[in-house]
Amino acid sequence: MKVLKRLRRDAPPEAELPPAPDQPLLAVGDIHGRLDLLDRLLTRLDSPDGQWLTAFPLIFVGDYIDRGEQSAQVLHRLYALSQVRPGVTCLLGNHEQMMLEFLAAPEEKGPRWVRYGGLQTLASFGLGYISENASAAQWREIAERLTEALGPELRRWLEGRPLIWTSGNVTVVHAAADPQRPLDRQERQTLLWGHPDFEGTPREDGQWIVHGHTIVDQPQARAGRIAIDTGAYATGRLTVALISPDEVLFEQS
Repeated sequence: MKVLKRLRRDAPPEAELPPAPDQPLLAVGDIHGRLDLLDRLLTRLDSPDGQWLTAFPLIFVGDYIDRGEQSAQVLHRLYALSQVRPGVTCLLGNHEQMMLEFLAAPEEKGPRWVRYGGLQTLASFGLGYISENASAAQWREIAERLTEALGPELRRWLEGRPLIWTSGNVTVVHAAADPQRPLDRQERQTLLWGHPDFEGTPREDGQWIVHGHTIVDQPQARAGRIAIDTGAYATGRLTVALISPDEVLFEQS
């Protein structure tokens, strides 16, 4: 695979069941408003060297907005991509969830959202600055303006994002999965925000969990977990995992 700079290959220890998706897949880590990195990745996948990869499922783990300066543009890019390219799945991240909660309850949810990076998202939609100490009326006004800026189609698309995607024994989520629960009985809070036992307790069903949300210095595949959030908004490194039977290949745009 020559379309991106190769980092390393991770193979599971012999004691672990290897990842075995139904077919090779690509999973992309948290973007957080870095349209430049997303476009670089998509351009390379569409290049002559990478076009064969477009036959594989392409899964985005969520957190498309906040912290980065082009959050609105990332949303529009992913929405358009999902309409024209088969096999693209965009999961919901906790940052998209926070924005949707803000739209539903501006005075209650607004201060927390802007504290976690929502200011950059508002700015990317041309809506300017709002203080955490804004009045209820100010929060309602800016929520109305954001609703208008999003438009009904993009908002419906965001509200319809799935929380989980599975192929074979590989499952992609945003943040984590409770190792004590079957994958079809996971709580929404866990999938979006994490679970205290996720990193320390191995699953017993042989499933590999691909996730973002928690920033790691380098992507890694071990103990049934594949971590791909390398802090794109701050580091300039957007990680892609090519997961195929018996092997995980990490690359970065």
